Amino acid sequence: MIIYLHGFDATSSGNHEKVLQLQYIDDDVRFVHYSTVHPRHDMSHLLKEVKKQLDMSADPKPLICGVGLGAYWSERIGFLCGIRQVLFNPNLHPEENMQGKIERPEEYNDIATKCVTEFRKKNSGNCLCILSVQDEVRDNRDTERELKNYYDIVWDERETHKFKNLSRHLQRMKAFKDA
Repeated sequence: MIIYLHGFDATSSGNHEKVLQLQYIDDDVRFVHYSTVHPRHDMSHLLKEVKKQLDMSADPKPLICGVGLGAYWSERIGFLCGIRQVLFNPNLHPEENMQGKIERPEEYNDIATKCVTEFRKKNSGNCLCILSVQDEVRDNRDTERELKNYYDIVWDERETHKFKNLSRHLQRMKAFKDA
């Protein structure tokens, strides 16, 4: 089973395309929707929903993945639920760069202080991060600096922030999921 979390643009047709692409790895891909504008509510909702999906699956090696804001949540929810994660162009600091787009960006700071201390150190080896060289929204060199001591980083030369085409990374994701 693969759980897919959309980015900030929840209604993008690209989300459906990504789900279809992920079905090449595992035919059981579950799209989990969340509000994107209420961080505390999103965290609670995502934890409950992912736990429910895990309980309904017999897959011994489920995976959670997301793009942008979905990758932010995939890392945290995956860690808290004990499953592997794949992050595409993660938005690591929505409290800084989502001002004016969400109602309470300061809640991300609150979530960070309530999370397990040094969770990335404890999550090391359970997360794969795929970053676009051509990301027009984030400077992924900053993301690499923040994550490289904990996770394997893969660079993509073609994709932009929304990462429309996952195909070049599906085999690596499958190997990571099955490891």
